[in-house]
Amino acid sequence: MARTKNTTPAKRRSGNPAKAAAPQRTKRRATARDWIGGARLRTLTLGVVPVVLGTGVAFVDSGEPGDFGAYLVKDHHLVVALLALAVALFLQIGVNYSNDYSDGVRGTDEFRVGPARLTGAGLAKPRTVLTVALTFFGLAAVAGLVIVVLTGLWWLLLVGAAAIVAAWFYTGGKRPYGYNALGEVFVFVFFGLVAVLGTEFVQIRAVTTSGWAAAVAAGLFACAVLMVNNIRDIDEDQQAGKRTLAVVVGRPVARVLFALFLLLPYVALLWFTLLYFRTGFAYFSLLLALPALAIGVSSRKPRELITALQLSSFASLAYGVVLGVTLAVQP
Repeated sequence: MARTKNTTPAKRRSGNPAKAAAPQRTKRRATARDWIGGARLRTLTLGVVPVVLGTGVAFVDSGEPGDFGAYLVKDHHLVVALLALAVALFLQIGVNYSNDYSDGVRGTDEFRVGPARLTGAGLAKPRTVLTVALTFFGLAAVAGLVIVVLTGLWWLLLVGAAAIVAAWFYTGGKRPYGYNALGEVFVFVFFGLVAVLGTEFVQIRAVTTSGWAAAVAAGLFACAVLMVNNIRDIDEDQQAGKRTLAVVVGRPVARVLFALFLLLPYVALLWFTLLYFRTGFAYFSLLLALPALAIGVSSRKPRELITALQLSSFASLAYGVVLGVTLAVQP
């Protein structure tokens, strides 16, 4: 018997990224664990570290005698620092949910091999994920507004607005810059320079050399975390048309950049060690950074690269906390 030719037209992906064909959906709905996973807790160190460092350098460069506890009580420094931490964490969580939403509706997650995303895997409605992302952006804005009211630095509203806009257009909008090799620029500027120097400035109304050194270190750690994540996804991102910096430069160069991003903060640490001997204890965070480096520059297995990402994140946290604490306990 002659075979009949299949005349069913093939499905085409829409030219509109927001209407692109989504990956295969799951029938189950998102649980609390899925939503917590969507917040990507392992990346939240990128928000904690700059605030700790900014507060530490603000204290040692304040020129005020007294212990760290007295410094925190004076002029609402503790309240302002906690509000800065809230801004950083809410913004980071908002970015993570925003990325989940934008990548999902574009169809980018169709090729994803890592943990399932809320939008891409159909665990939650895109509008729900977007609402959650915007809610966290709103919370960051509220915390920032309280800082402005307490400090009277109204021009900071422009900085906050720029941070939220940049967070959205990282993967959102028609031409997201995260799809054009600029993601590392975003995290270096906003989770390094802006976060550290902003935290320092709202406390002592000045930006110091130590602040710049700490800001560069925090920004480089953020770049390292993002780079190793993109090295893990390089093949899938190429298929999806997502041009991260790792995709543009290729895997060998991306590994070199990851190594530089991860190790250069320890060069910046020399500045603090020369001024404050106890800050040298932050070099112990190399016990986490060096294994991350070894895995990140040699492995191609996604699971191992996730381990490198986690170790890089923990190294950043250890570096920031130890440096911040040793600055705070200077005699």
